[in-house]
Amino acid sequence: MLSLSPLPAALSVPAALHGASAFTTIRTRRGQPLLWPQHLARLSATAALLGLPVPQGTEPPRLEPLAWGLLRLTLTADGLYWSHAALDAGPKPLAGVSVALTSWQVHPQLAAHKTGNYLPYRLAGAGAQAAGAFEGWLRLGDTLADGSRTAPLLELGGELVVPAGGLPSVTRAHHLAGKTFSERPVALAELPHISRAWICGSGVGVIPVRELWLEDGKRVELEAQWPPEVDAVTGWPG
Repeated sequence: MLSLSPLPAALSVPAALHGASAFTTIRTRRGQPLLWPQHLARLSATAALLGLPVPQGTEPPRLEPLAWGLLRLTLTADGLYWSHAALDAGPKPLAGVSVALTSWQVHPQLAAHKTGNYLPYRLAGAGAQAAGAFEGWLRLGDTLADGSRTAPLLELGGELVVPAGGLPSVTRAHHLAGKTFSERPVALAELPHISRAWICGSGVGVIPVRELWLEDGKRVELEAQWPPEVDAVTGWPG
């Protein structure tokens, strides 16, 4: 049985009680934040929406020169905070990874922002990983919206497609620079017709999906093709 205790003052704030906060996670290389301006611009847009202090123009902190790291910026009504930890992603998944479509939905108004109201993503990721998948995808109605910790990029009909309705991924945008693609709603009914897919994020770079698990138990085998050209942002960290 849990004992009942008074609520600590540190938890009696909107950031803790209601998720009234914003964050972004930035890959670092030898202590240098990668794509700092882009991450700060996205965080600033979320701050404006939530009525939080806008961090536009903030300079990065001086960091330990880790080989690979993740720098998290957390913004609340009280200020902007940072933490930095080593990024150890483990062995490179040369054959690609499996992704499970989950039943979890993104918030229709907040899905374009990284806020403290993050529980659906955590639950989607935990459920997918418990089933043995590397990542879990979330939906918006009858469309694909986002990943629990990465952003999806699809190949449909020979064209690169960014599913509409999710977070504007900084890593994905960097990878797509100079490439031809479309951004549109992707119906769940289209998922069996994907020819290739990738997931993009600060923690993993851009990695191919080899198998997609649909909710009806169907598994779609995909051609797992690593990007031919990578850099410190899109490559596997290690």
